[in-house]
This record gives sequence, structure tokens and C-alpha cells, in this order.
Amino acid sequence: MRKQANGYLQRRKQLSTAMTCWLLGCFLLISACSFSQSEDQQAPAKAPLDPKKVLIVYLSRTNNTKAVANMIHRAMGGTLVALELEQPYPANYQATVQQVARENEAGYLPPLHTKIANLQQYDVVFIGFPTWGMQLPPPIKSFLNEVDLSGKTLVPFNSNAGYGVGSSFATVKALAPKSTILEGFSTRGGIERDGVLFVMEGTKEKQVQTEVYAWLKRINLLGTK
Repeated sequence: MRKQANGYLQRRKQLSTAMTCWLLGCFLLISACSFSQSEDQQAPAKAPLDPKKVLIVYLSRTNNTKAVANMIHRAMGGTLVALELEQPYPANYQATVQQVARENEAGYLPPLHTKIANLQQYDVVFIGFPTWGMQLPPPIKSFLNEVDLSGKTLVPFNSNAGYGVGSSFATVKALAPKSTILEGFSTRGGIERDGVLFVMEGTKEKQVQTEVYAWLKRINLLGTK
């Protein structure tokens, strides 16, 4: 009987020790998880984007894309550059439409008057343009062919007559295969064909500005300054 009692007490002691170890392990695991969650919640904010590393390049005919470029510039800082051609397009809308159609068909890239110095200093490059013939305008194709944007982050933005971006964003991606392309921004601008030119004023301007700020936050370029 005494041996049975001793065996019983020994098994209880072993069971108690095992239970204590199990409870200690659970406690340590819970503590580790809590510490990890606390660390995540207190993680430092992303470093602000240096405005000196931001370039905003745009092509604008009726100044609607230019207005969006200025909104981005107000939010991000950086260097603002308007693309200009060696031979500007005709002032007449129909003449320009016909010329652009011929350039697209032939794959012609109009020479740019604009040259950007120290391109290597920029990490983030915004590229703005209208939609022409549901395509990327030839001058933007010229720019993407002339410069080396390898390793940079490209951010397209667009204004159009209500028909959308067409193939323009896809073409930016195709012409800059070694760049990181972020989600683009598009808004309805003027309709030059119908004589509706600059529209980025009053209520429209405020609406687009709000949309631009929301977009910049969504792609994690704003809100860290």
C-alpha cells in the first residue's frame, strides 16, 4: 500500500510539474504576441519624401493637365517641368488631330525642346498628359524614349474629354519596363472639339484637388510629410 501511495504521489508531482511548465509556456507565448503587437502599433512613420527627389513633367494643350500638375506640386513639392516641342502643334484643333494621327500611325516621335538636367537626382517622376485619340500623346512617347527612368517610380496622371485614358497608362508601362509604375490619376477636363477649354476653376477645381489629394494618400506618397 505504501508503494502504491508513493507511486500515486510521484505521478501527481510529475503531472503538477508538467502542468506548471505548460502554463508557463502559454504565458510566455501570450507575452511575446502582446509585445509584437505593441511594437507594430508603435512602428515609426515612413520617412517624408524629399521634394528634391520629385519631378513633375507634363504636357498640356488647354491647361487642364497643367492645373492637375500644379495641384500635385502644391501637395508634394518638387520640380515642375512643362514639355515643349521643337515644332509646336498647330493652334487649330482639327489640324493637330490630323497631325497626331499621322504621327501615331508612323510611329514618329516629335523632337522635344525641353531638356531636363540632373534627371538622376529624382526618385519619383510624375508624368501628366491629355488623352489624344485614345492614346498616349506622341511628345510623351518622345520623353519616355529619350530619358533613362530605370529604377525610378513613375506616376502617370491624365485629363481627358470624358472618354478615359484609353491605352495611355498601358503605354507608359510598356515604354518604362525598368521603372515601378504606380496607380495613375485621371479626371475629365475640357472638350476642345466642342470649344470647351479650361475647366479647372471654381467647384470643379476644388473637386479635382480633393480627388488628387485622396489619390496621393492612397498610393502612399502623401501623408508622410
